[in-house]
Amino acid sequence: MIDLHTHSSYSDGTQTPAELMAAARDAGISTLGLTDHDTIAGWAAAAAAVVDSGVSLVRGMEVTAHYNDAGTPISVHMLAYLFDPQAPELAAHRENLRTSRITRAQHIVARLAEDLPISWQDVVKIAGSDAVVGRPHIADALVVAGIVDSREQAFANYLSPRGKYYVRNYSRDVFDVIAWINAAGGRAVFAHPAAVKRGKTVPLQALDAMAEAGLFGVEVHHRDNPESLRGQLTEKAEQLGLFQFGSSDYHGAGKPNRLGEHTTDSETLELLAQGAFLEVIHP
Repeated sequence: MIDLHTHSSYSDGTQTPAELMAAARDAGISTLGLTDHDTIAGWAAAAAAVVDSGVSLVRGMEVTAHYNDAGTPISVHMLAYLFDPQAPELAAHRENLRTSRITRAQHIVARLAEDLPISWQDVVKIAGSDAVVGRPHIADALVVAGIVDSREQAFANYLSPRGKYYVRNYSRDVFDVIAWINAAGGRAVFAHPAAVKRGKTVPLQALDAMAEAGLFGVEVHHRDNPESLRGQLTEKAEQLGLFQFGSSDYHGAGKPNRLGEHTTDSETLELLAQGAFLEVIHP
């Protein structure tokens, strides 16, 4: 099985890269994509675990972006695979995202602290020194404090974009991000494009312009894409010549996603890697 969308403790996952690779082996995964949010800090540790785990590694990153819909920004997550980590524009964006994530998280915690017994130190203790702090870490701190029972409840009650504690995150236009990924020799894949439970989604017809801009593929099979919309995504991807991906978006404990619950076929993986800047790392 090939699962190309997962997260480690370097972003909002609960397992170290080595633990993630071992979990992938135990789940019967042959090739794993590590795609932490806006960071590549876990790449080296994951690569070091390839031989022991026997699992091939696709290095990637889930990049925060937005689509401008008549002046209204809609959040977009773009999976970047096998790109040059030193490419200047994408590297600069990665650093801007890292610093802005910290500032944003601090602002959210400050708002929460006005009403709830939570502090920035609580969140940092949960996240650890190497992670890019984000809302999932704040959610975990709310769980530890006994304010909510789960991450899901924390997001529903306190951290959703519709709530009073929400702070908008920094991002760049999705067309800039696609261009930077391609300039870095990578491949851009639109993550969970129909995830309606997360908020407003990009209009389906926007895929036309993204395909023209160099989008490689679409994550059609993802638990957050409703079954009723996957057929439309498939039809649109076929119309535009975009490759179709399926992934778990596994985070470890705290989320129901399970490794290998959706997968990508080997032919698509081969085309993804063909001509990319980085190679797939094999045992």
